[in-house]
Amino acid sequence: MSHDPAPSQLSFSVSGHIAKTCVQVYEAVADPEQLSHYFTTGGAKGRLETGATVSWDFHDFPGAFPVKVLEAEAPQRILLQWEANHSAAPDAQNTVTFDFQPQDDNSRTKVVITESAWQDTAEGATAAFGNCEGWAGMLAAMKCWLEYGIVLREGFYT
Repeated sequence: MSHDPAPSQLSFSVSGHIAKTCVQVYEAVADPEQLSHYFTTGGAKGRLETGATVSWDFHDFPGAFPVKVLEAEAPQRILLQWEANHSAAPDAQNTVTFDFQPQDDNSRTKVVITESAWQDTAEGATAAFGNCEGWAGMLAAMKCWLEYGIVLREGFYT
């Protein structure tokens, strides 16, 4: 099943390398306790497992967001959907894909995050750029947390 955006939709990908195994990096996203340390500063509820709907909350963007887990294939891939303003999808749900790629004999992991289904409009582009910034920040925060135990996000946006 392909999740490529239609030509009239905008999508983006961000990526980064983390000096941990794919299993460790996958777990840092799938496990709500770990995710709450460096990303969902208001807390995450529910493990990312296929078919689950979990909740992500952010102190700096109040209000919990429901997140549907379409696919969780440890330790390679997580496919999510969540509601987005200016989504081109009929149900206003954007698709977010996390791909975890082993590097250097699995001593490092390349993480690629792709979000798609933004409207190909000025408003859709503005919303997409905002989320692109957020996912890039998430990758940096995850690297700091996993490699150094530092919480980077706290106070970053407010």
